[in-house]
Amino acid sequence: MRLAVIDYELCKPKYCQRQCIRFCPVVRTGSEAIKFDEELGRPIISEIACIGCGICIKKCPFKAITIVNLPEELEKTAIHRYGPNSFKLYGLPPPKPNKILGLIGENGVGKSTVLKILSGKIKPNLGRYNDPPEWDEIIRFFRGSELQNYFAKLSENQLQAVYKPQEIGLLPKYLRGDAKTLLEYADERGLWREIVEALNLKNILNKHIGYLSGGELQKLAIALAYVRDADIYMFDEPASFLDVRERLRIAALLRRLSEKEGKMVVLVEHDLAVLDYVSDYICILYGEPSVYGIVSMPRGTRVGINTYLKGYLKEENIRLRPDPIIFHTRPAPQEWRPETVLVSWSPLEISLNGFKLKVEGGKAHRGEVIGILGPNAIGKTTFIKTLAGIISPASGYIETRGKLKISYKPQFISNISYTGTLREYLKEEVGVDVENSYIKSEFINPLGLKKLLDREISTFSGGELQRAAIVSCLLQEADIYLLDEPMAFLDVEQRFAVAKLVKRITEEKSVVTFVVEHDVVAQDFMATSLMIFKGKQGESGYASAPKSLRKGMNEFLKDLEITFRRDLETRRPRINKPGSWLDRYQKEVLHEYYYIPEKGEED
Repeated sequence: MRLAVIDYELCKPKYCQRQCIRFCPVVRTGSEAIKFDEELGRPIISEIACIGCGICIKKCPFKAITIVNLPEELEKTAIHRYGPNSFKLYGLPPPKPNKILGLIGENGVGKSTVLKILSGKIKPNLGRYNDPPEWDEIIRFFRGSELQNYFAKLSENQLQAVYKPQEIGLLPKYLRGDAKTLLEYADERGLWREIVEALNLKNILNKHIGYLSGGELQKLAIALAYVRDADIYMFDEPASFLDVRERLRIAALLRRLSEKEGKMVVLVEHDLAVLDYVSDYICILYGEPSVYGIVSMPRGTRVGINTYLKGYLKEENIRLRPDPIIFHTRPAPQEWRPETVLVSWSPLEISLNGFKLKVEGGKAHRGEVIGILGPNAIGKTTFIKTLAGIISPASGYIETRGKLKISYKPQFISNISYTGTLREYLKEEVGVDVENSYIKSEFINPLGLKKLLDREISTFSGGELQRAAIVSCLLQEADIYLLDEPMAFLDVEQRFAVAKLVKRITEEKSVVTFVVEHDVVAQDFMATSLMIFKGKQGESGYASAPKSLRKGMNEFLKDLEITFRRDLETRRPRINKPGSWLDRYQKEVLHEYYYIPEKGEED
């Protein structure tokens, strides 16, 4: 079975000579393997007539064509296709009452499509976009499975679904008013006061939605979904912008929905620690981004995540990637020489709109990645903006070795607007040539941006925009790089690609990088030092000086009363259940909350 996909956001027939048609050997023999549809204004590839030679792929100047060969038996599991030469989904995960289904996979392989189908926003056409089936045929297609009864209820409007979107930064564009008004309006179960307590939303009730931080927006979006009356609740990346404690609050809330209220819950989450902690079972989505996606058979949570990290699905006999994702069990000790200090600061006091932040005096060294951890609305972004020169401290000073250049990636990437392609943006705004072999191999390819270069930035998804913002920040010549929550919207593999890139750039260029990020696993992977932020959310904050990774992580998790363990098979961090034997053992005996040192090792 042959699958031909054309990315019509890349395809620009007005600016090419239609090489895909001119050079096709089948077309030259008189058959219409590729034809230009004048009505639609774009080319269409016949998957039946196509011989899969790949000439059109190479000749397309905009790299808009992808042709893949798939097993014939896979067609029996076709669930949905958006149109001719477009993305196709195979298989569908079964939601279950009293259970939380976790979905894991690369961005662009169909996770959002799955949520839209299960919520009823998209009626599955079983791959027949030109002859969509009726509900009776769809229900028969799923006969003998748990999805048969699910779609029977969905077709008769007996099943209500609620969906919490991924890009919460866009909410202020569509919603108006303060948080309390929005919650009261959305509340269908009389739970808005209870949810305010559960998610600690008291401080934002009277705030207008346009003035909420990323974490506050995320919690409000989750609360708005929770108070709706439905049978199935779907949460697309609910942990983005939230700190560890708040992520555990969300986990407890989702547990209540499934266990106590008997609801079906579907969760898309790229934070492995959270996904592992909250899910009852996992489905892996794999394939080629924006081309096709396949939903694997359900697996237990631990087995499913470990299988994904190893990159080989034994039951399906599918290899997801050449090499497994490897976790390191201990950070390397780091000693800094005085001459490597690039920037230092005295004790700082910063005031902003009634919020006060105190920062311990500290130093940052060449080659050092300083991770910043702490609750939301505690001053992390304020500190980053102070380093960037956007905010001036009320007292104290920042001292640098000479005049330093600073490159800053903000928290809200949705605020980035540019009318043009990514290639044009990087050339005009950043001043780099993406065809340079070094830039292509070290920046563009690792972050999967090759296919995005000739697309309009305005059409980018959250993950695509995030990667574009990261690469534009890191490509600028600077001495200090400031990254505010770079892992939001990125999948597991992209997070590790970004972490490796940040670490490599910092070491190779002998620069300093500050990274605000709530993903503890990602911080452990790339940070050499940590700054811990504490205080009263929205009122006052206190930031420590940079300290070693081990000391910083233990201080941070001790304050949260959370411990992590290592998976025996993959060595990935896993959150201990509060009050469990291992949780108590690590706290009371080892006095280690995240990193257990090996014998004889010194900090």
